[in-house]
Amino acid sequence: MNKLVSIITPSYNSIMYLEQCICSVIEQTYKNFELIIVDDFSNDKSSTLIKKYVKRDSRIKPIYLNNNIGAAMARNIALQKAQGKYIAFLDADDYWHPNKLSRQLDFMQQHNYAFTFTAYNRITENGIKISKVHVPSKITYYKYLKNTIIGCLTVIIDREQTGYFEMENIRSSHDMALWLKIMKKGFVAHGLDEVLSSYRVLSGSNTSNKLKSAIDVWYVYRNIEKLNLLLCIWCFINYSYNSIKRRI
Repeated sequence: MNKLVSIITPSYNSIMYLEQCICSVIEQTYKNFELIIVDDFSNDKSSTLIKKYVKRDSRIKPIYLNNNIGAAMARNIALQKAQGKYIAFLDADDYWHPNKLSRQLDFMQQHNYAFTFTAYNRITENGIKISKVHVPSKITYYKYLKNTIIGCLTVIIDREQTGYFEMENIRSSHDMALWLKIMKKGFVAHGLDEVLSSYRVLSGSNTSNKLKSAIDVWYVYRNIEKLNLLLCIWCFINYSYNSIKRRI
């Protein structure tokens, strides 16, 4: 089935990597997509680059914001505009491999899965491979609380099955909060252990700063999921162990 995929890409001052990101989508073997790029009031030349590619490819749908609102809200604006049966996520500093959409959609459609994710490579700012992140064949709500292994750039969701959704308006870990919200409704996240994308570890980002990441995860446990203290501690111990293991 050649159903439309809506790709959600927030961008803020990403000129160094944005072109590679856009090209990785254009070069997909699966062609029925719309790439919704939300420029979050960048002050570099990102908007000029986006406009160049909009002229070349009508599948690229830009949104230019007049003030900086952060990645979560930028994604939500794109989600409100998205027309696809399938929703995929790709940040402006990451990129997909050419068969990402075709391979993952085949996997979803063969099994009628609503929520899938894949393995991915962690790379440096210069594109050098650091490690491969393997993924389990499936993960449930309670398992994900202890092992936040789902990479946002790897996720595809069938919104006709899950219903409409938006990100929590928090600084980071809003993707984690969304996956939990969907799984809490009874959906299982199904993993495909094939590398179909590359995630760039940027110095200064929340994910590269272990303390910031830990604080954000704790916030999701306590303030969004409303877990009791003992369960929070147990999940956090497991989260920390699994995070360290992924970086080895």
